[in-house]
Amino acid sequence: EEMGDQHVLLAYNRGVLEFMSPGPMHEDHKGRLNRLVYVLTEELDVPCKGYGSTMWKALEAHRGLEADDCFYLTIDFYLTIEKITAARQPARDRSNDSNDYPRPDLAIEIDLRPSAVDRPEIYATLGVPEVWRYDGETLRISRLGLDGTYADVAESGFLAIKAEEVVHWLQDFDTEGTTARARLLREWIRAELIGRVRDDGS
Repeated sequence: EEMGDQHVLLAYNRGVLEFMSPGPMHEDHKGRLNRLVYVLTEELDVPCKGYGSTMWKALEAHRGLEADDCFYLTIDFYLTIEKITAARQPARDRSNDSNDYPRPDLAIEIDLRPSAVDRPEIYATLGVPEVWRYDGETLRISRLGLDGTYADVAESGFLAIKAEEVVHWLQDFDTEGTTARARLLREWIRAELIGRVRDDGS
């Protein structure tokens, strides 16, 4: 509350509070990942709704954070929102409390410098199924296991794309421009990724 409207992202874990002010490189990586997720979901026909840097809280565990970016990628979210807004009230009357919403399916973290708090532990407490962590060169895709901890996996459980493929397209956005590269990404998804998803029975 004391920070007011200053542009910082907050994370807290049992008494440790981190303030992070995003810089241009951070926002550039975030923007390209955001674009990639939306292109993937559109081409793969996956439900997608982004909630940006919403503050998610686990009050009883004294943990919470603002993701760099986050998304709902399953139809369950829309069913829950229908219950929240069953009376079809105008947007201004809907709940703005994140505790009234389900946790996102995918969270994205831009890791350009070490964090002062254990962010995976916070996400695990929140119950976020999948987290992508990008440091500008490599991407780690982590899935939440039954034991309540994350394990790195080769590809996304929601979008079927491999970590190294994500990095390839992100880096190429730099060399050829976002719009032109997004067009080529769509072509690759139709030629390669959709067939892979069908072969897996997804």
